[in-house]
Amino acid sequence: MAQAGSSSDVMSGFDAPLFLSVLFLTGVGIVMIYSASSAIANDTYGNGYFFLRKQTLFSVLGGLALLAAAMVPYRIYRPLAYPMLAFAAVLLALTQIPGYGHSAGGAARWIRLGGLTVQPSEFARLAMIIYLAYSLSKKQERVREFSIGFLPHVLVMLMLAGLIMIQPDFGSVMILGLICWIMMFLAGVPMKYLGGSLLALLPLAVGIMISASYRVERLMSFLDPWKHQTDQGYQIVHSLMAFGSGGILGKGLGNGHQKLFYLPEPHTDFIFSVIGEELGLWGVLLLLIVFAVVIWRGLIIAMNTEDVFGSLLAAGLTLSIGVQVTINMGVAMGLLPTKGLTLPFLSYGGSSLIINMLAVGIILNIGKGSHGRA
Repeated sequence: MAQAGSSSDVMSGFDAPLFLSVLFLTGVGIVMIYSASSAIANDTYGNGYFFLRKQTLFSVLGGLALLAAAMVPYRIYRPLAYPMLAFAAVLLALTQIPGYGHSAGGAARWIRLGGLTVQPSEFARLAMIIYLAYSLSKKQERVREFSIGFLPHVLVMLMLAGLIMIQPDFGSVMILGLICWIMMFLAGVPMKYLGGSLLALLPLAVGIMISASYRVERLMSFLDPWKHQTDQGYQIVHSLMAFGSGGILGKGLGNGHQKLFYLPEPHTDFIFSVIGEELGLWGVLLLLIVFAVVIWRGLIIAMNTEDVFGSLLAAGLTLSIGVQVTINMGVAMGLLPTKGLTLPFLSYGGSSLIINMLAVGIILNIGKGSHGRA
């Protein structure tokens, strides 16, 4: 009896709203992936359950990763910060090596490990957040110095960003840079360095944007998608059509039209559009509320954690999820230029789902120390 009580006490330390919200989103994701992908899977693989089965497996693996991370003390990641960073760099480099790298849609963002296809940029983002939390917390007394609190962290970020840009994946670079900037701000790095870095990097970002014709075309289609509805604006136009036809109540689960070979990538980048068409405004609002709960609980845990490393780690992981959600939804609703980013917990993809669930597990473990102070 005493042993059972002890186990109960351990489980009671987890943040229930965060845990249940992530489980809900993952469950909705499985259902919506089947709805969005069954026609494509049947046409491509002769099996309408192809993506459903794989996502269910990813969800189980992600759930196990979440539970394991929730049980393991988060301080274990301190000595692992540099090894994880080095491993992430190796994985990113492997995307460019024949025999390991795997290309799709003109981008080499994946590697094959056995029978698995892995997207290293997802792990690189996690490794970067752990490194920043460790390094910034260790240097708290001198974090306001340029050569201590600012320069080394920016150089590490640029190293990873360079490896990701080769793929190319401009969206992931933007997220990496934004998370790095915010975490340095939270750690106390002076605004004169952070603001100056934005001014210095702005011409570089513009140069990268206009250096590739497809990026310029995406920007132009974003400004006027209907004018480019047969080429670069095709995705946004059909995404907006999905939201518009869904109305308030939606067409009903499984009754969407745009997923039937009109909207590209309906089960990955544009699953939010399928949700808007089939579940309507109420379904979209419900998901927004649940995502808001995830971000709110993650930030509450970060603010209530007295350990600087734990606080920065929880904040960085929460911001990573929040930024992805914001960009994916913004793209789907035509508020941001098109970027190949998945919607956390909902889009099809093993790397994204497992890493994000692992991140939530780490946040839950951090929250155990601050339980009851929200």
